Amino acid sequence: MDNSWLELEGKVAIVTGGASGIGLSITEELLKVGAKVVVSDIKGEEGPQANGSYFVKCDVTNNESVNQMVAKTIELFGSVDILVNNAGVNLPRLLVDVKGEKPEYELSEKDFDFMVAVNQKGPFLCAQAAAKEMLKNNNGVIINVASEAGQEGSAGQSCYSATKGAVIAFTRAWAKELGKYNIRVVAIAPGIMEATGLRTSAYNEALAYTRGVTVDGLTTDYSKSIPLAREGKLEEIGNLVSYLASERSSYITGTTINISGGKSRG
Repeated sequence: MDNSWLELEGKVAIVTGGASGIGLSITEELLKVGAKVVVSDIKGEEGPQANGSYFVKCDVTNNESVNQMVAKTIELFGSVDILVNNAGVNLPRLLVDVKGEKPEYELSEKDFDFMVAVNQKGPFLCAQAAAKEMLKNNNGVIINVASEAGQEGSAGQSCYSATKGAVIAFTRAWAKELGKYNIRVVAIAPGIMEATGLRTSAYNEALAYTRGVTVDGLTTDYSKSIPLAREGKLEEIGNLVSYLASERSSYITGTTINISGGKSRG
């Protein structure tokens, strides 16, 4: 891709949860097209990173921590042009453990509060802090990472689905509030993506139980469920985010874009 086509050189982006998984891929793609990227994550050492980003430790569920992270970004680079609300957690849990064999995989109040705090409260706090800076320049883009689960629901992942549905609703509402200030708000809804280090054996065990299959049974013949017959590549998400962050998508706001190989089309 011709980097200059996107004209993101020198733009300042914050990527929450940007140290691993989808967030790391988004960070790397934004760096490739010339953006300055602040990675906001819960684990890591503050300072310049080998890939060219700058790491700021941040707990997205804590308002003070979020405000300090945004203030540090301003101190370093002078503005916030792009916010990617990517930080998220997914604990597969059943509403009711009907078989009664694994009560730890029944949705508890603790698990519910944790997912809502990271996946729903986190994007709100980060968007609020970043938008206050974007308003000063009458310009900005907020990109929320939702999920196809937020559109269609997902067995064994009702709370996760609900939080991602909330992110989609935030996107619609914030776009209506901020559009007049030349701030766009867009969401992306990834489908089945290639495995990352975040897909742990503990996660697979929980998901398999909530789906009523063995861990081996989670392997799917994607040719039957995905028109493109494959998992998505993480760099494909990074490319979409880079496009949405650029002025090439200047008339796109308030909507959620599926990136699922055709599996989700709503």
